Amino acid sequence: MSKLLRVATAGSVDDGKSTLIGRLLYDSKSIFEDQLEAVERSSRERGGETADLALLTDGLRAEREQGITIDVAYRYFSTPRRKFIIADTPGHEQYTRNMVTGASTAHVALILVDARTGVLEQTKRHAFLASLLGIPHLVLCVNKMDLVDWSQVRFEEIKEDFTSFAAKLDVHDLAFVPMSARDGDNVVHRSNRMPWYFGSSLLHVLEDVHVASDQNLIDARFPVQYVVRSTARDGDHTDFRGLAGTVASGVFAPGDEVVALPSGFLTRVAAVWGPGGAALTDGFAPSAVCIELADALDVGRGDMLCRPSNRPLVGSEIDAMVCWLTDADELREDGRYVLVHTTRSTPARVVRLDYRLDVETLHRDKNAKSLALNDIGRVQIRTHNPLYFDPYRRNRVTGSFLLVDETTGATAAAGMITGPTVAASNVVWHSARVDRAQRATRGATVWLTGLSASGKSTVAAELERLLVASGRPAYRLDGDNLRHGLNSDLGFAKADRTENVRRVGEVAELMSDAGLVAIACLISPYRTDRDEVRRVHERAGLPFFEVYVDTPVETCAERDPKGMYAKARAGEIAGFTGVDDPYEAPEHADLVLHPSDGDPAAQAARIVELLGT
Repeated sequence: MSKLLRVATAGSVDDGKSTLIGRLLYDSKSIFEDQLEAVERSSRERGGETADLALLTDGLRAEREQGITIDVAYRYFSTPRRKFIIADTPGHEQYTRNMVTGASTAHVALILVDARTGVLEQTKRHAFLASLLGIPHLVLCVNKMDLVDWSQVRFEEIKEDFTSFAAKLDVHDLAFVPMSARDGDNVVHRSNRMPWYFGSSLLHVLEDVHVASDQNLIDARFPVQYVVRSTARDGDHTDFRGLAGTVASGVFAPGDEVVALPSGFLTRVAAVWGPGGAALTDGFAPSAVCIELADALDVGRGDMLCRPSNRPLVGSEIDAMVCWLTDADELREDGRYVLVHTTRSTPARVVRLDYRLDVETLHRDKNAKSLALNDIGRVQIRTHNPLYFDPYRRNRVTGSFLLVDETTGATAAAGMITGPTVAASNVVWHSARVDRAQRATRGATVWLTGLSASGKSTVAAELERLLVASGRPAYRLDGDNLRHGLNSDLGFAKADRTENVRRVGEVAELMSDAGLVAIACLISPYRTDRDEVRRVHERAGLPFFEVYVDTPVETCAERDPKGMYAKARAGEIAGFTGVDDPYEAPEHADLVLHPSDGDPAAQAARIVELLGT
C-alpha cells in the first residue's frame, strides 16, 4: 500500500468540509496545543461555546470573517498506517479554479453532502470535476446526520440519488459514509448512534484505499528536467553525465532499452541514481531520479525517455479540456499563449473553441465564443514545437498542461489532453465515382445490444449465415473480436466504452455504404452512444436497425459462459455491466427479442424480415 495519500475535499458551501478536516486532525491527535488554543480563543471571540474546528483550515482572515473557504488550504497529518495531505477546496461556484488546483493531484475526493438538503447541483458539479480530473476514488460523506435523527432512510435516499448521477461519470471506486463532522461520528471512530451502518469510519476508509494500482506503471515516460554533469578530477578520468527529472509513469531500471525523443536514438539505462547519489535498482513514478545512459546522446531539457515499443503520441495539434483560471482576460479563438507541458514550454495558439461546458447540467454550449473565469470548455490547440503526450485519462502527468499569458507570465488555464487533432485543412474528402445505386446490393446496419450472455453473438452469427446463404453480403462485427485488434487499446471505463461504440459505428457505416449488411453485436450499455451511431447513419442516408436482445440479468448470470458474472459478484471484476455498472435499455428499438421468441435461428429470421429486400 502506498504510504502517502493525497485527498481533496469538495461540496457545497457550509456542508462542513473545513469542520470535517478539523475533526480528522483533532481526533487523530495531529494538532499542537498552541493551535488548539488559538482556535478556542477565536471561537470564543465569535461567541461560540466550544472550539470551532473549521478554523483549523480556514486560515485566511476573510474566510474566518465570512465563514466560508476561499482559497485552497493544505493540511498534513499521519497515522501509524499512512501519511495524508488534505486539500480543503472552496465549495462556492466562483472558486471552481481553486478546486481544480487542489484536486489535480489527488488520489481521493471527499464530496460532502448535507443530510438535510441531499444531492445539490453543486454536489454534481464537484463530482463531475473530480471525474474530469481523473480522481480514481470518490467518497460521498453524508454529513450532519445528527440533524436528521441519524435516519437510515435518509442516508439510503441520498446514496441512491448520487449513485444514479455517478453512473454517468467515469468513476472507478465509490464509497459512502454517514457522519457528523461536528461531533466526530464515523470520522475517526465508529459511531454507536448509527447501528444500521456496518461500514468503516472515514479515516479507516482512507487508510485502506489502495492507490498503488492507480499509478501508470506500464507506459515508461521520463521528461528530462536538466542535465547533471561532473568533471574529472583527482585522477578520475570518468566524466559523469546524467539526466535529472521526475518519472512521470512506468519504471526505469539499469539495462532497460530506451529511446530518446525527439532524436529517436536508442540506448540503454546504465544506472539510476536517487537523492544523495544513492544507486537504485529502479526508478518509478513519481520518484525524482537521475538516469545515466550507456551512450553519450544529445539529450536536454524538454526531451523525453521512453520504451522503443511504447512511445507517447507526438504532435503539434491537440484536443483538450481547459479550465480558465484568470479574470484578467478571456479565452478566445486565435488567442496566443505559452503552453507548459511536463518540462517543455512552447508558443501555442487556440485554433478553435468547440464548446463551453455547463458542469451542472453537462450541457455543451457549441455557440460559445469565449471562456471566462472558472469556465470549462473543449478547445483545439496548435503548438509551435511538437509535444510528447498521452491522453489525460491514461496519464495525468503527460496528459496535462498549463497555458501561460506570454505577456504577463500569469497562468491562464489548466488543460487536460483528450487526444490529437486532425487538422481539417490537411484532410480533404474525396468523392467516389461509384454511388450506392450502382452497387449490386443495398447495405444496412443491424445493431444488436443487450447484456453479456444475452445471446447477441449467437443470434448475430445465425443472421450472418442466413444472409450470406441468401446471396446478400453481410459481415459480423463482434465486440469481443474487435477488442483483439481495432479496439485493443481500449479498456472498460465509460470513456473507453463510448469510444469503442463510436469506432464500431464508423466501421459499420463504411460497410453499409459499400453495400454490405453490417451486423454489430456488442453490449454498448449507454443509450446516448447508440443514438449517436444511429444519427451518423441517418446523416449518411443509410438504414439502421437497433435490435434489443432483452434477456433478464438472472438468465444471463445462469448462462455465464465466460464466468464473468460470478467474478463480478465476487468482487474480482469492477464496473461489470448488469452487476455494478448500469445498462440503459433502448427506448425505441426497432425490434425487441426475448428468450421466449424461439431459438437463435428463429430470432435471426425475424431480423431478416425486418431488413426486407
